[in-house]
Amino acid sequence: MTKSNRCTTVVQALLVAGFYGQAAEPSYAQTPQAISEGLVGAGEGPAWDGHGSLYFTNEQQITRRDSKGKFHVFRKPSNDASGILFDFVGRPVICEGATRRVIRLEREGKITILAGKYESGRFNSPNDLTIDSKGRIYFSDPRYGNRSGMELRDRQGRTFEGVYRIDAPGKVTRVIGHEVERANGVLVSPRDEFLYVADNNNDTVGGARKLWRFRLRDDGTVDAASRRLIFDWGSGRGPDGLKLDREGRLYVAAGLNRPHPPFETADKFKGGIYVLAPDGKLLDFIAIPVDEVTNCAFGDPDRMTLFVTAGGTLWHTRVTIPGWVPEPQDARNTSH
Repeated sequence: MTKSNRCTTVVQALLVAGFYGQAAEPSYAQTPQAISEGLVGAGEGPAWDGHGSLYFTNEQQITRRDSKGKFHVFRKPSNDASGILFDFVGRPVICEGATRRVIRLEREGKITILAGKYESGRFNSPNDLTIDSKGRIYFSDPRYGNRSGMELRDRQGRTFEGVYRIDAPGKVTRVIGHEVERANGVLVSPRDEFLYVADNNNDTVGGARKLWRFRLRDDGTVDAASRRLIFDWGSGRGPDGLKLDREGRLYVAAGLNRPHPPFETADKFKGGIYVLAPDGKLLDFIAIPVDEVTNCAFGDPDRMTLFVTAGGTLWHTRVTIPGWVPEPQDARNTSH
């Protein structure tokens, strides 16, 4: 796909009623279409800055898409950046796979290392991140591909691919360890009630391809006994990034259009965005025809455009319910 056909490629989304044989549900996209903006280096990331721009990442650079749909290099090299979020004062927080750390870009251009090591060991490959109302940041730390050099292990020598919480630069706590096989997408829910974790061990036959929900305590720790299965993609490609709308529905990037034998099938769960009720019921499906569908973000001033990254391409579709935006505890208390 080239830039010349950007904004011209339209793919019909597969509605849940037809694709899965379930009862018809209302659609959460305004039209059954997702529109491609072309091959623009949108491998991962997407994050809306609240001021008209969308940011996304790939191994080489971080790109900014402005309010007119123009693309600009924001940071190069990216150090194999993956997840991005903007904190409550608008600073970008970035997971860097190559440097195995989580950083924050300050307004004056300085870099603050938020998480570089844990108990003297380097992280695997920080991947995705989320923020709670107190400003604490949670990030996942899986390792895909070459697994040599993994330094974080338990007393039995087993590696960790869990979730960590950052309270301040260098102050990091592991909140999920062996409760999941390989943490990928993470999301704190409104009121800091739950932590959703995409468990995607996708290069292991029979590995987890599940979305879990854990209850969060006030101190930012996780109640491991509260773990609840929300959705299971079976032998298909499991969940990657995810977001919530204002009514609590989950939008999860998952599935494949072409199988990846022997690890991942593509016969049941196609590549796209899975819209799930809080209890895990599949409500809708927005098809994206490019592998791999990695993440999504709500954008535009009304937060009613869903942007999707997939295999270097960027897609968007208008939705019927605005996306949920995390806000600091003080603002939340004031608004209620």
